[in-house]
Amino acid sequence: MTENAPQRPPHAPKDDSYEHHGGFPKYTAAVEAPEAFGEFVAEMRRVQDLAVSIDAPDDVVEKARSLAQELSELLTPYEAPEGVGPAGRLPRLPGRGSLLMLPWTWEKFGPEGVRSTGMFTRYHLGGNAAVHGGVLPLLFDDLFGVIVHASGRPISRTAYLHINYRAVTPLYTPLVVEGQLDSVDGRKSFVSAKLTDTSGKLLADCDALMVQLLPHQP
Repeated sequence: MTENAPQRPPHAPKDDSYEHHGGFPKYTAAVEAPEAFGEFVAEMRRVQDLAVSIDAPDDVVEKARSLAQELSELLTPYEAPEGVGPAGRLPRLPGRGSLLMLPWTWEKFGPEGVRSTGMFTRYHLGGNAAVHGGVLPLLFDDLFGVIVHASGRPISRTAYLHINYRAVTPLYTPLVVEGQLDSVDGRKSFVSAKLTDTSGKLLADCDALMVQLLPHQP
């Protein structure tokens, strides 16, 4: 995925239909961000992994709590509205710099489809070294939003999302998720994707309906 991918794709319709966002604000990629922001997000991801895996003595946990409180107090004065801060608006960073999004990177972005690669870490554990099943809908749903954008379709909301869990998804294993726009019917975009390991083993597949927003819809 190129750094300019969140901008209007060159193959988007020449009329103004691509700009129809319903009541959804039009966000653009962050032009600038603090140089250390990417490293900050990476460290926060590591803290997430540790927070769900440590077995530390009381004094260590208390110190960690104190440091977390200090960090919260440091950052609170700079809390910004949606679409203003760089998180989620930096396509050059894994997960676009958002802690909510999975820290995967884009390898393919275009009207013929999109592909992303990455792995799940301890933060995503469901049990017995397997990824929590509830994490996969987030992976697919985010991918489908990118597919709609890469296809030059207007911003859409997910109407339904159906996942088939074909095999256990492991932690700390390089994986590939790839999908495409299958068909269009008016405001409806039908999309599908699959999650595999690097050998091609199918772990899950998914199909969804994305519906273009009407002017009054948020």
